[in-house]
Amino acid sequence: MPENHQKLHFGPARTELHVGVDLERMRRERADRMRALMRSKGIPALLLTGADNVRYLTGFWWGEFSLQVGYALFFADDEPIVFAPAGSLQQMPDQAPWIKHWRPAISWLGGVAPSSAIAELSAVFAAQIRDELAARSLTGERLAVSEIDEPGMNALADVGIETIPGLPLLLECSTIKTADEISCISMAASLSTAGFEATRAALRPGTKQAQIALMARRAIEDAGAEVGAARLLSGPLSFPRGISGGDRIVEHGDLAYLLTCGTSYMGYTACLYRQYVVGRAPTSAERSSYTKLTDRLDLAMSLMKPGASTADVAAVLAPAEDLGFPSEAECFSIELGHGIGLVNAGSRAIHYNPPTITRSWSLAHPEEIKEGMVIAIEGIEGEHRVGGVRLENLVVVTASGAELLDHYPRLDMVQTAG
Repeated sequence: MPENHQKLHFGPARTELHVGVDLERMRRERADRMRALMRSKGIPALLLTGADNVRYLTGFWWGEFSLQVGYALFFADDEPIVFAPAGSLQQMPDQAPWIKHWRPAISWLGGVAPSSAIAELSAVFAAQIRDELAARSLTGERLAVSEIDEPGMNALADVGIETIPGLPLLLECSTIKTADEISCISMAASLSTAGFEATRAALRPGTKQAQIALMARRAIEDAGAEVGAARLLSGPLSFPRGISGGDRIVEHGDLAYLLTCGTSYMGYTACLYRQYVVGRAPTSAERSSYTKLTDRLDLAMSLMKPGASTADVAAVLAPAEDLGFPSEAECFSIELGHGIGLVNAGSRAIHYNPPTITRSWSLAHPEEIKEGMVIAIEGIEGEHRVGGVRLENLVVVTASGAELLDHYPRLDMVQTAG
């Protein structure tokens, strides 16, 4: 079993009495890391959208009601420019004084505008970026671009801007976490505990999956999460993981698990599962299945050491045939390791970061495991439409190996009343 990482000595509320997460240091270290990476690759400027990714590099975030309604220009050797949506543009400059340059964002609501309007607006957008680059003597330099849509990319080309992919820069920059980032993810894991414990107390025969999930989300947010996320899967929906299942009524004797994937603190998300058995003790076969799962994940975590590879870890995950599937493609993502953080490809609820650990590609395309990575590792055992057991943990890779960031009981299934 992996060692526990040092538990947090502070809670989610900020106070002048002690240093918890040092926000100024975290913003500075993230930006400094990206600037160093850009200089090493000869990239002077990065244009990016996605509220979480803009937050990562500038400390500014907005409610992302539509794609590309805000964006930023980040420079290797200059202050960033935030292009903010209406409301934020007027409200935030004095609230985020570390950002020196604000501009109105040009948006076509992700393609909802008429095609003629999109052509006009995207041309204005591209001219806006061209002029900002020219003002910094960057005309003719390559521009890294992350997740700008096709009309925007075409318009940038039309004004003579040479672009290269920018998302790989963000993912590379975010692979190793700073001390403050690790604290944020630890806090998201700690907040998830409120959801797991509320579920233990309330999960009974006759409750509905959605009812328990809503209660767990409220408990997580009441504990101090920026966003609470929870979903319950039970009975025949627990194997395979029935994430498209409806609002099932929980029955006596069900195997069930709660996931808190997407629960966030300062934008950093958790990705965790815990296993329950409803109203009875687990059978010897269920205990055996769960022990098989925990032993396999413990072995995987024991291999997460600096200098090891994702192939080393993927080799001990369950092959598709052992889980009852004909191919790795058919069970991809139900037995998986993945980095996690703030950088967010595609504006998803769960922020996947490098590295990935999967039998689908890690054996042939390994990545090096490095100190400072934070990795979620998940697995499953079960029988189709009968029931399954599931577990996911969060670890940080230290100089001596992986240490657990989540501290809710994991070695045994949680038995509920009823």
